[in-house]
Amino acid sequence: MGKPRWAKGSDMLRGVVLAALVLVGCGASGNYRDTAVPLESVARLDTDAYLGLWYEIARFPNFFERGCTGVTAEYALRENGKINVKNSCRKGALDGQLEVADGVARVVAPGQLKVKFAEWLPFEGDYWVIGLPADGQVSVVGVPSGDFGWILARTPELEADARDAALAILTKAGYDTTRLVWTVQ
Repeated sequence: MGKPRWAKGSDMLRGVVLAALVLVGCGASGNYRDTAVPLESVARLDTDAYLGLWYEIARFPNFFERGCTGVTAEYALRENGKINVKNSCRKGALDGQLEVADGVARVVAPGQLKVKFAEWLPFEGDYWVIGLPADGQVSVVGVPSGDFGWILARTPELEADARDAALAILTKAGYDTTRLVWTVQ
C-alpha cells in the first residue's frame, strides 16, 4: 500500500495541513449544533476498553471525509500513554482507493481527548465522547464548537434501538441530526 495522494510530497502535505487549519480557523462555530446547549462528555471513559477498531456509522459532513465510504478508526495505546489514531476510508466506493490518516491523541479530561494528525503542529482538535450506549459497543462523539460529530460502533451496522439511542444523545447535545450523513460500510 502506497501513501495516499494527499501525503505524496512534503509540499503537498504542508499545503493540505495549512488549508485544513485555515478552514477550521475560519469555519463558523456551531455549524451542526446549538452551542447554547451545554456539551458534556461521559464522566468516565475506560481508555483500554475504548481501544481497537470502530466503524463510522454516521458523521456530520466535513471536508476531510468528503467522498469517504467504509470509514474506520483504530485506536492503540502507545508506551508513553498517548493513543495512536488510524483513520481509514475508501474514496467513492467500498472498493475505492484506501486513504489512511495517522495521528495521536491524548486524554485531557474524562471522556475528552485532543487529537492531531501532524505531530509537529501545535494545533489539536477536540474529540469528546458524549455517549456510550449499547454496552460500550457504540460511541457518540462531538465537539464543543459543533462543527464535527460522529456515531461509531464496533460493528459495521447498528440495530434500530442502538441507532435511536445514539441519535437521542446527539439531539440532547444540541446537534441537528437531520444533517447526519450515514456512512456506507
